[in-house]
Amino acid sequence: MEKIKVMIVDDQFISRQLFEMYIKSSDRYEIIYSIESAAFADTYVLKQSVDLVLMDILMNDGSNGLYAAARIKKNSPETKIIAVTSVPEHSWMEKAREIGIESFWYKEASRETILEVMDRTMDGESVYPDSAPTVKIGLADSSDFTVRELEVLRIMTTGISNAAIAKKLNISENTVKNHIRHMMEKSGCKSRTELAITARVSGIVISIE
Repeated sequence: MEKIKVMIVDDQFISRQLFEMYIKSSDRYEIIYSIESAAFADTYVLKQSVDLVLMDILMNDGSNGLYAAARIKKNSPETKIIAVTSVPEHSWMEKAREIGIESFWYKEASRETILEVMDRTMDGESVYPDSAPTVKIGLADSSDFTVRELEVLRIMTTGISNAAIAKKLNISENTVKNHIRHMMEKSGCKSRTELAITARVSGIVISIE
């Protein structure tokens, strides 16, 4: 039986080594490529047929796994993709679904092993967790924040003004101020800057626009 051809795209050496170890232990899969950047991942798929891609999302060289996945899906829609990440940014799952990525796996938080997700994906399932992992933002859990508050927070971490946030989200500046005040109350952060830094460090809001 012909093995399923897999490409690993992950900038973390240990992660790549673990994925390689798991895949080599399976009779179903074989590694075609194992690369550390998403910048040219789509060109690898064009050079040689790949059945399944394990795609990290945020990489040290600035390349973006979601953008790379979108390019792969455009040029090779039959190639299946599993987005893999250790970052709890909650909006990435929605973006992955929009792109057409078949499955999504959190490295440290998922109950299923990566091989289980690979098997289910190749058997025709779309495997997504119910929610992003919960992390602490000061005194609060990330689940204590509303979706709109997280949208405001994500944009705020880029350093732009309340007026610019309001324009970007098509809401009033006063509404933005209220969202920030509520998040400061929940988290115990004493300033807008402290809230932004705490959120950015937690990984719950990372802008990749």
